[in-house]
Amino acid sequence: MKLDFSRAFGCPVKMINDASMQALGSYKGGRMLFLGLGTGLGSAMIVDGVLEPMELAHLLYKNGKTYEDYLGRRGLERMGKKKWRRHVAKVTEKLKDAVGADYVVLGGGNIKELKKLPADARLGSNENAFLGGFRMWEK
Repeated sequence: MKLDFSRAFGCPVKMINDASMQALGSYKGGRMLFLGLGTGLGSAMIVDGVLEPMELAHLLYKNGKTYEDYLGRRGLERMGKKKWRRHVAKVTEKLKDAVGADYVVLGGGNIKELKKLPADARLGSNENAFLGGFRMWEK
């Protein structure tokens, strides 16, 4: 059984995941890759204003483990901050190049653990998700 949210709430409803919402709020034009460093690894790409949610987290990265295994909370706890930061920098550059992004926005709860940003990356903020929510309704 599917729930008709619009009918249940009596108004139009749009749904996207948290990484996409923060990506929309962080977008400043061009080709942007968003990587959410939190419990897992959220990802989204925006090209010329068009959002494409992605599941890059589940792609194999190294030693039979996924990007999420290295950049998510499990990776931070397993490797410690120093190694985790190195993988964040390496993967950010690798994924930026792979998708042809102009820049990367790093968001999520674990960005506070970064000392230095990878090249062509800037920090996002969980607060950007609110702006992303408003942008969802723009034409």
